[in-house]
Amino acid sequence: CLENTDPRTRGRGIQLLSQVLLQCYSQLQEKEVLHLVLFYESRLQDHHLVIPSVLQGLQALSMCEVLAPGLAVSVLKAIFQEVHVQSLLQLDRHTVYSIITNFMGTREEELKGLGADFTFGFIQVMDGEKDPRNLLVAFQIVRNLIAKNYALGPFVEELFEVTSCYFPIDFTPPPNDPHGIQREDLILSLRAVLASTPQFAEFLLPLLIEKMDSDLQSAKLDSLQTLTACCAIYGQKELQEFLPSLWSSLRREVFQTASEKVEAECLAALHALSACLSRSVLSSDTEDLLDSFLSSILQDCRHHLCEPDMKLVWPSAKLLQAAAGASLRAYHRVTHSVLPLLLEQYTKHPQSSQRRTILEMLLGFLELQQKWGHVEEDESTLLSLQAPVCSVVFSALTDPSVQLQLVGIRALTVLGSLQGFLSPSDLELVVDHLLRLTLHEEDSQSSEAAMEAAGSLAPIYPKVFSGRMIPRLEEELQAEREEESSRDHCSLRQRCLQALAAVSTHTSIVKETVPVLLQHLRKVQKGSEAGSAQDLVSVCQNLHRVALQCQQDAEGCWYYHQTVVPCLLGMAVQAAMQESTQPLLGKALLEEEVLAAMIPVISAATTHLSPELAAQSVSHVVPLFLDGEVSFLPQNSFPCSFQPFEDGQCLEAQRRLVALLMAFVCSLPRNVAIPQQERLLRELLALSCSCNCPFTATTAAKCFAGLVNKHPAGQQLDEILQLAVNRMEPSLAEGPRRMQALTLLLWVTKALVLRYHPLSSHLTDKLLGLLSDAELGPAAADGFSLLMAESPDVLHKGCHADVRIMFRQRFFTDNVPKLVHGFHGAGPDVKANYLKGLSHVLNHLPKPVLVTELPTLLSLLLEALSCSDRVVQLSTLSCLQPLLLEAPQIMSLHVDTLVTKFLSLTSSPTMAVRIAALRCAHALTSLPTTVLLPYKARVIRALAKPLDDKKRLVRKEAVAARGEW
Repeated sequence: CLENTDPRTRGRGIQLLSQVLLQCYSQLQEKEVLHLVLFYESRLQDHHLVIPSVLQGLQALSMCEVLAPGLAVSVLKAIFQEVHVQSLLQLDRHTVYSIITNFMGTREEELKGLGADFTFGFIQVMDGEKDPRNLLVAFQIVRNLIAKNYALGPFVEELFEVTSCYFPIDFTPPPNDPHGIQREDLILSLRAVLASTPQFAEFLLPLLIEKMDSDLQSAKLDSLQTLTACCAIYGQKELQEFLPSLWSSLRREVFQTASEKVEAECLAALHALSACLSRSVLSSDTEDLLDSFLSSILQDCRHHLCEPDMKLVWPSAKLLQAAAGASLRAYHRVTHSVLPLLLEQYTKHPQSSQRRTILEMLLGFLELQQKWGHVEEDESTLLSLQAPVCSVVFSALTDPSVQLQLVGIRALTVLGSLQGFLSPSDLELVVDHLLRLTLHEEDSQSSEAAMEAAGSLAPIYPKVFSGRMIPRLEEELQAEREEESSRDHCSLRQRCLQALAAVSTHTSIVKETVPVLLQHLRKVQKGSEAGSAQDLVSVCQNLHRVALQCQQDAEGCWYYHQTVVPCLLGMAVQAAMQESTQPLLGKALLEEEVLAAMIPVISAATTHLSPELAAQSVSHVVPLFLDGEVSFLPQNSFPCSFQPFEDGQCLEAQRRLVALLMAFVCSLPRNVAIPQQERLLRELLALSCSCNCPFTATTAAKCFAGLVNKHPAGQQLDEILQLAVNRMEPSLAEGPRRMQALTLLLWVTKALVLRYHPLSSHLTDKLLGLLSDAELGPAAADGFSLLMAESPDVLHKGCHADVRIMFRQRFFTDNVPKLVHGFHGAGPDVKANYLKGLSHVLNHLPKPVLVTELPTLLSLLLEALSCSDRVVQLSTLSCLQPLLLEAPQIMSLHVDTLVTKFLSLTSSPTMAVRIAALRCAHALTSLPTTVLLPYKARVIRALAKPLDDKKRLVRKEAVAARGEW
């Protein structure tokens, strides 16, 4: 074939040889490679039909490690001379780029010996390339040419021209493109070339300035991002000539653009320019370009800052801040001119709205100072203006306008974070202002912002806050106010408590605030006011906030745990004893809502303990509940013994405290051993099955489940679970305590489902069987929500529970087929229970999983919408709404049914169902227009009725949905 006179036949011969070489190039010897290279080079002069196969062979040979020196150069010269690359097909051009890439990777020194001829040869190869696949490779070759210092010689401009002709990239990938090349890939690849060498600057900068003036937003953005990238490698020399034009373009865009994206990129580019000029080393005889550049920015922007009502004030401030934020030198130069002006303008303009604008601009410059931390004494404008800056900020804090106060509080936080800026007398003023705003400012926004600010500044100045703020808050709390109405007093007390919690952001402060909060808790408990339960809840909520703030600091965490947990347990035990002996005292502390508020406090105080300290604590708390061992409690002289697990009507109050035991033991790290654990589990099991009080029975069940979830696998766990099953099964079958047994079943099932325990499937089947029970069916159906949802107090990752990564998906796979099967076989009176259980499972499933299962479940979901149970309706609607957005193709097949069902539910008697149905009707508009058009008139007519709904929230959803249709 190789010697045949017909070019097609010769081509087939060379193609076979090339394909063989591509398979076995690594096994060739040096002599063989030399022989083949000479053969292939001579074939480059052959007929054009043969060339593609020749290039394939050269590609194989370019990967040979035993290629003799000089051959790479010889091959490339032959290609550059003999082949007109741009007349070849895309794949063959790609082969040429591959040969060049291979040689650049392995024969760098040889190619560099060609000098600028290599660059010129490549320019000829690339000139006119249009295919995005080839361009990505070609751009990479240019980057390597520059990065590895190949000689560009006199061809810098030609190399720039051959690449910059693609700027800005205008490429839209065809639909179903198998190559997956995106416009962004080409943009980034070309930008890396253009911004790879200062040698391109004189050609590139005029191009960027021209494209910034383009009407196309994409061209503007690309130019600005490329300019920002170039500033990283340019110096003064490259930029000098173009600075006035660049500034003029950037200023015009920021002053005139309506696009936030363009504005953000302009500011980034200005920041980069300022940073680039700041980096240049000055010699005595060169002009300071940074100074003159900033002067022109100040000249064009500074005067706009004097017009706080005009539209150019903010663009000017943003430009100045972008330039100033680039370096300390730029910051000093800009602030030296701008800060005195802003302070002067603040006093000139008396209106709150104008002052707010001026202070917000000032705040922007203060925040930039934070980047460099410590305020330098010698050249800082800020220090010389310390008194007027503080005066302006303090005046904003006393202004009647809430919006101005809020900006003042933010400015105060920034000033406080600048080390060495505030004097001791200023700091005292700061604390006084924050206290006044926290306690006496009518607007809650200002009050909350002041608390946040106090929390930010307290760790920086713990002594000032300890000495000045906390005593004042304590005084306010203790003051008995006769003259004020009880409502005002209550509000002031709430704010004092919130402020004490907010400021507890440093261990030394926590040691002062926690005793004050606990003291107040005792005082409220002793008082017999009607609102004391709510007050107790409020103190607990603030204690919880302190606990969360302490968690990351080991010393603070242990102090908090040691102080708060025994105190809460002691107070609760005291109240329970009094309840047993004198039924009217200490009642508020035992109410469900108060105990529920104490649970997160104890839990948060326990989760972050080290195993050693947790073990120390558990050795006191468990014996307290099992043996009445009260010696570690702070007030431990009690009128009778503490026996929460004993029988007896008078011990009902003591049994409620199992909630606090649950909060503690279920939050311990998994590697902490619990003393007498088997006995504790048996007591909890007995209590959950036998107790008449639903609150106590539920907390005992949750505590049992929490311990079972973390219990190491083995015989002991199997025995305790068998015991639980033996207790539950008879109680579920009949008797007065079926509901308690169901609660226990649900929590134990959840504990085992989370850790993939084999018994979980047996218990889930038990639960599925109860769906057809007339009495327990509805509650069992709601139980599926409990199994799938995050639980707030036990059995979640935050309290170290054993939670496997995909337990929901596994539960879905194992149990949904059973639910569907049960639904089809169930009687009409219990069908709703199966639908409710199913919709709870689907509601908590990750959406991608749900979309894949949708075709098989959709008919059931549609049936669920016809169910009269509003929980089923709500659950199903909230399940369908995201699916309309995520799986429009599948949903389109059922559009007729969906439209009918959604429209009928918009007149449901339940407000939540009406809102959900309207949201689904709104989501329908994401289906393809051709599917929706036949229903348009009908839907618009039907949605007119809910526009007159008596509930505002329903009307709001109706307006949105109808407008979209």
